[in-house]
Amino acid sequence: MPDKSQLLNYIDGDFQPPAEGGWTDVVNPATGEVYATAPLSTGPDVDAAFAAAQNAFASWRRTTPGERMEALLKMAEAVEQGASRLIEAEARNTGKPLGLTASEEIPPMVDQIRFFAGAARMLEGRASAEYMRGFQSTIRREPVGVVGSVAPWNYPMMMAVWKFAPALAAGNTIVLKPSDTTPASAVLMAELFSDILPPGVFNVVCGDRGTGALLAGHPTPAMVSITGSTRAGKAVAQAAAATVKRTHLELGGKAPCVVFADADVAAAAEGIAVAGYFNAGQDCTAATRVIVDESIRGALVEALAEQAAAVRLSRDEVRGSEDLYIPPVNNPTQLAHVSGLVERAPSHARVVSGGEKAGGGGYFYTPTLVDGLRADDELVRTEIFGPVITVQGFTGEAQAVAMANDTDYGLAASVWTRDHGTALRVSAAIDSGCVWVNCHIPLVAEMPHGGVKQSGYGKDLSAYSLEDYTRVKHVMSWVGEGE
Repeated sequence: MPDKSQLLNYIDGDFQPPAEGGWTDVVNPATGEVYATAPLSTGPDVDAAFAAAQNAFASWRRTTPGERMEALLKMAEAVEQGASRLIEAEARNTGKPLGLTASEEIPPMVDQIRFFAGAARMLEGRASAEYMRGFQSTIRREPVGVVGSVAPWNYPMMMAVWKFAPALAAGNTIVLKPSDTTPASAVLMAELFSDILPPGVFNVVCGDRGTGALLAGHPTPAMVSITGSTRAGKAVAQAAAATVKRTHLELGGKAPCVVFADADVAAAAEGIAVAGYFNAGQDCTAATRVIVDESIRGALVEALAEQAAAVRLSRDEVRGSEDLYIPPVNNPTQLAHVSGLVERAPSHARVVSGGEKAGGGGYFYTPTLVDGLRADDELVRTEIFGPVITVQGFTGEAQAVAMANDTDYGLAASVWTRDHGTALRVSAAIDSGCVWVNCHIPLVAEMPHGGVKQSGYGKDLSAYSLEDYTRVKHVMSWVGEGE
């Protein structure tokens, strides 16, 4: 890998500076200080990366599932062996606590790559058969081609894995653009994989929003995949429409947490707080919007306030600790967005805990709890993407479901109840890609993750994700009718 103070693009098996010489500063959000520079890639860089990916696709698509499995298994091993370097890079990228990054991100990443290694050999399809007399039909699953992927800044390493692992397993090649604020771990992974994958199969191009627009609108990729805001997803879909390329969009969320009167209040408060404050709430599935039965609202708010008070900032972390330490918000613009939403809270709302920027440097925001909100309030309608949990009350199951669904988003939700029937009815009624019952936020490689409505479409993780990176071809052959 190049000198730590200067990151480079990784194109066709080589680390390269930007063709037109543009650079951007990379800031550690825990300190607000510049720790590296990264390429501000432009058209020639994007062209070169896609040309390399297109050339590599000609041979990579012909590799067997077993060969791709072996490559992915080696990549998983490289992540394990390079874990300490990846953790340090991610800490600079995001300001995340080292202990939680080591325990909560590296093991899932390794597991997810290994899952897709196995999934490469398990593509399913209809049986070959004669659906018309004298003709035999066969279904082929083929890679879509070159894939352009845009990864976000909230989980730079893990979201990169969610992009490249299914794409490569299916036989595609990839050009990955990390966020301009968090490029370090993607560039490091390129180094870790450089002796495993043929040149051009995996490329990393650093840059800003303009670079991402060039990637989405480029004529070469057959598919563009993005994890990001709904605004960014719409822009990608519009750019992709010019060449009718496929898109895979994992976008924003506003997850409702519906807490019924019979729920275990202490357990619900703990689970919601962890899922709402983990990673400073910078998670599309964060438990951000609590909808609670009025009969236990006071008790839950009190329990949530106790949880908020126990959360600590990652700059105070003891190395290796697995307590709930949260990182700073990623950048000054996001910090202003979060603080502005809370500052504009209506008079009928009450800031129970937090509600202010933390002193001491960096972009830290205190864990915040806001009660007394109404359905049309900005804090309820807008994705916060910060360590802020809001509370609304309901009376009756029908109202709870209506409030949960009263949003443009549909990525994730949770239901908290001791009643099995209530859990089944409400989880079926909530319009969301994932509903957890008496928990919130656990993910496994075998199960799909993805949203509905303006949270996007397409699935990450699971065999469904692998299928998203394939196309279906029907081959029909005249075989004769025989005697």
